[in-house]
Amino acid sequence: MRDAVHHISSAVVVVRPEAVERISASLGELEGVEVHASGNNKIVTVIEGPTSGFLGDTLIQISAMDDVIAAHMVFEQSIAEEGDVA
Repeated sequence: MRDAVHHISSAVVVVRPEAVERISASLGELEGVEVHASGNNKIVTVIEGPTSGFLGDTLIQISAMDDVIAAHMVFEQSIAEEGDVA
């Protein structure tokens, strides 16, 4: 039996002032993304997924959104989950 690994990161997304609400809503629709706070043109998110590559790909997708100025990963952690891995 091997442990599965779950990856979690936090990211700060800097957006144009007029786009905070729209981008927050769009982020909330992405798989594995939760919006936790926003203010001063910044949105704090948590991104979760099966691999660090998934997290990176999601951050690239966020960076490419219209009116996103920057998206920075602040923290990343890998957590082992007990169980069978297929």
